[in-house]
Amino acid sequence: MTILSGLMIGMFLAALDQTIVSTAIRTIADDLHGLSQQAWTTTAYLITSTIATPLYGKLSDMHGRKPYFLAAISIFVTGSIACTFATSMIELAAFRAFQGLGAGGLMSLALAIIGDIVPPRERARYQGYILAVFATSSVLGPLVGGFLAGQSTILGIAGWRWVFLVNVPIGMVALVVVAKVLNVPHTRRNHRIDWWGAVTIALGVVPLLLVAEQGQTWGWLSGRSLACYVIGVAGVVAWILVERRMGDAALIPMRLFGNKVFSQTSVLSVLVGMGMFGGMLMIPQYLQIVKGASPTKSGLLMLPLMLGMMSASIATGQLTARTGRYKIFPVIGTALLVVAMLLFHFEVQWNTPLMETMVFMLLFGIGLGLTMQTLTLSVQNAVPAKDMGVATASSTFFRQLGATAGTAIFLSVLFSTVGDKINDAFTAAAKTPQFQQALNNPAVAGKAGNQPVVQMIQHPSSSGGGASVLSDSSFIQKLDDVFAAPFKQGFADSMHLVFLLGAGVMVLAFVLVLFIKEVPLRSVSGIQAQAQAAAAAMEKAAAKEADAS
Repeated sequence: MTILSGLMIGMFLAALDQTIVSTAIRTIADDLHGLSQQAWTTTAYLITSTIATPLYGKLSDMHGRKPYFLAAISIFVTGSIACTFATSMIELAAFRAFQGLGAGGLMSLALAIIGDIVPPRERARYQGYILAVFATSSVLGPLVGGFLAGQSTILGIAGWRWVFLVNVPIGMVALVVVAKVLNVPHTRRNHRIDWWGAVTIALGVVPLLLVAEQGQTWGWLSGRSLACYVIGVAGVVAWILVERRMGDAALIPMRLFGNKVFSQTSVLSVLVGMGMFGGMLMIPQYLQIVKGASPTKSGLLMLPLMLGMMSASIATGQLTARTGRYKIFPVIGTALLVVAMLLFHFEVQWNTPLMETMVFMLLFGIGLGLTMQTLTLSVQNAVPAKDMGVATASSTFFRQLGATAGTAIFLSVLFSTVGDKINDAFTAAAKTPQFQQALNNPAVAGKAGNQPVVQMIQHPSSSGGGASVLSDSSFIQKLDDVFAAPFKQGFADSMHLVFLLGAGVMVLAFVLVLFIKEVPLRSVSGIQAQAQAAAAAMEKAAAKEADAS
């Protein structure tokens, strides 16, 4: 429990950052005049954390977890400080990319250390505590992020910049606690470091994620997109060849994919990551842009999702520890995620009552809680104890890979379609008597807050039409209801398409999880298993020596 306290603080940093930014990103993007560029800040962070994750896992298997966990915290805090100095969305994306280099080690190394010291059957209970911390920070993140983003200045610094500064004191505490209490026994294993594996996996992943994010803007068959396809595929092929040649020293040893549970769970992690971030990104956008909630209020309104995830993750851990069974949880969880996304697609309109939306959020959160921790447990239980770090990091890597692709694709779909959806909504609304009456009423049309709509109607070619909302959406809340409705309807219609895509991804995840074999949980920890394997090897060597003599 002493070690666990240090791990929980480190994980709190990673989990808090993911959620604290989600409710503040709209305010940040509006202030930096780049709402449609917000995908870069999330994608850059996820790309670097995704690529760094397997490297942390492999290096920690070789040299021990503690130095790399401390390094991850230090890099993360330094990146957080850098983010506060951003003056544009591109600068912020660059600083978030550096921050992601640290984030890549926080979650995966914490879970690997738990795997080292706790047997799989009991591990679910302890991982339940860790994921409860993740869920708790997910509750606090939107609240704190919303509150900070809602302040114009705090101590002379713009409120949203404190979203990143708040990581600094927490990170300092984490450094002190981890340095003092994290003393896990480790047997050093000398291997070559697979730097070429890291280079080629970056060469394969980054271009494919870039085209996923920019494909709608560039054109899916444009020269830049085709170049990304070619470079990405070549990078993936080169990575596979490098990993085969490196053998056990590889970043992700290819022999692990010979384990059916590992390979199937890796694909499932990609799908769950895509679906998870699709929902987690869209819901705050809906609450703030469509429902007009402040960042702080949208954080409060996200509570059902977070509470559902927290309670489900704790219950899953307790039930797994008691029964030793775990496959049923991701089966139910992925099914609930499909249902929740379909409900958001069909039932949630721009004028849907908030209470109904919050019920759907609760369902979404329960589905995540039932699914997330079980995937990591399944991978850790299926591989040899000596591969605990690389297997845990691989599970996190594939989930992050899916999350990065999902973020890029879903936000690209949203912002490439929202302009047309808003224009369609305006065309329909302009024919109604209420809209014409408001437009011809000088008292309404003359209001300063309504001028963006009046200018858009009078000069459609120069105003950019519905696309003008992509740089700054804050003016929507200043409009009279009759003028604001088409904007809100356009955003809601674009989000429907994203939720439908997310539901399709989760259907694939549900089908795949049905075919994953449930391996009985081991009753010894990773360290105990390695000690037993070493003792058996020594006995075998001694017996062979005795026979020879």
